[in-house]
Amino acid sequence: MRALRRLKKVAFACGLSVALAAGAGYAASKKKSEFSTKAQNAILMDSGADLVLFEKGADNRIPPASMSKLMTLAVVFRELKAGRIRLDDTFTVSEHAWRTGGAPSGTAAMFAPLGNPITVADLIQGVAVQSANDGALILAEGIGGTEEGFVKMMNDYAEQIGLTGSNFVNPTGLPAEGHLMTPRDLAKLSKHIVETYPEFYPYFAQKEFRYRDKFTFRNRNPLVWSEVGVDGLKTGYTKEAGYGLVSSAKRGDQRLILVVTGLEKKGARETESRRMLEWGFKSFRPYRLFDDGQQVSEALVWGGDKHYVPLVGDGAIDLLLPTSATGAVSGEILYEGPIKAPIKKGDQIATLKVKSADLAAVNEIPLYAGENIDSSGFAMRGIDSLLVLAFGWLL
Repeated sequence: MRALRRLKKVAFACGLSVALAAGAGYAASKKKSEFSTKAQNAILMDSGADLVLFEKGADNRIPPASMSKLMTLAVVFRELKAGRIRLDDTFTVSEHAWRTGGAPSGTAAMFAPLGNPITVADLIQGVAVQSANDGALILAEGIGGTEEGFVKMMNDYAEQIGLTGSNFVNPTGLPAEGHLMTPRDLAKLSKHIVETYPEFYPYFAQKEFRYRDKFTFRNRNPLVWSEVGVDGLKTGYTKEAGYGLVSSAKRGDQRLILVVTGLEKKGARETESRRMLEWGFKSFRPYRLFDDGQQVSEALVWGGDKHYVPLVGDGAIDLLLPTSATGAVSGEILYEGPIKAPIKKGDQIATLKVKSADLAAVNEIPLYAGENIDSSGFAMRGIDSLLVLAFGWLL
């Protein structure tokens, strides 16, 4: 039976508007459209709400410079989490890694000696703190066998996690034709790293890295030294790309991820990033829409012992909305249905989309089955099929 597209308007829209107008909650701000940045490309998103608060050229494919080392480290973290490598494993410094990214290259390096073994832990710190090109290449060769083999792993992983605007040619971000990312992909990748690899994410907040009792590298991300709340992620610069910075900052339960690129001066990436993060934290706040376990709506079921399954959030449902407007808030629930039984409690069933009249972005919140629905008998499934074919658009 062909599934029907089901769309249900949400009845809470009017009541929420009243609450916002009364000042009980938080509403959208028309100032959002007036906010601007000197960065050629930028995106600011709330990680928890998965909501874009501001964007400028976020889908432009640009040279990401060393910010693309986030993809390099994502592959390394995946291999560590899977147990295929360990932090105390050692890789040998090849001549290619030494010449291309080490001392002879004149680029950012951790100065790993040619032919020497170096631990994965030290290499990660070299890349995360010092943006070491030799460190990235040594990791790539150690994990992928060759630089080319590792780059394939990078591109495969990027495709897997939905980085549709990215293509990697090397693990360093050094200038190369076709080595491109979008700011939106950089933000998605950062969110993925924060949420998927919490045990490794603190490397990005490390302020210093002492290597071989000879070098002390200070974190190149200026905001990890600030009071803004930044705990990662990565700087980037080439002449072609300009100055860029990917930042993740947390205050309380709220985490913002910011990408700025194409700035002309080194200091501008710090000042612009600081200003944008402060604006994001100040201008947007959560509003409680449904309590934990509270039913949001219901979805039509086919072939079940019940005709509808209740829809609930994963815990309480909060909206992230700007703080100063009083416009209406509307919502709708989308799902492909009817949903075929059996259904397990906790299965994702639908998406709740909520939008403020003053906010271009839409809160998209997954909804889950609130209870188990068992399969019904053959006769009942036949009746369900007839009902859906005849009246499905009305149900």
